[in-house]
Amino acid sequence: MEQRIGSSSQPLEGAGFDPAFIPGLTSPGSGEAEKPKPEDAEGDAAPEEDVDEPTAEETEEEVAPEGPVFEASDRRARIVADHKGVRLSLDDQSCEFRWDEIGAIETESPRFGKRFTITVHTPDLRWYPIEIEATSRSSFTEWDEQLDAVMDEYFEEEPTETE
Repeated sequence: MEQRIGSSSQPLEGAGFDPAFIPGLTSPGSGEAEKPKPEDAEGDAAPEEDVDEPTAEETEEEVAPEGPVFEASDRRARIVADHKGVRLSLDDQSCEFRWDEIGAIETESPRFGKRFTITVHTPDLRWYPIEIEATSRSSFTEWDEQLDAVMDEYFEEEPTETE
């Protein structure tokens, strides 16, 4: 009778053992071999074709329609609202909302100080605020007008039923 030395169980995988593992987003890095290249009819490995794919910048330039864009930023925070939706960034964290994921956008300018607050509300009753420090208080009205123009162009409110 043969006996194996050592454990017969497979090594565990997941976030507890691999901090970079995110279920559904990354595949486990457990020694999986590369996929073999597809073979042609004669049994030889088919050569990989070099296809010039457009870069992300080229694609954005081609697809970006003419329309209003709102951008505001300071040393830590940034907001961009355009045809794609709204993107918020704070330090190294960021999130993106398509227009159909947004329930409302609220702005608040303080009575004193220079921090302009923009809050994105989602239909599932969550909200995401971000504060942008302006160089002067006169920026608040300019930012409000630019954001209103973007929302008028891209944001579609759900029609309310009236009886």
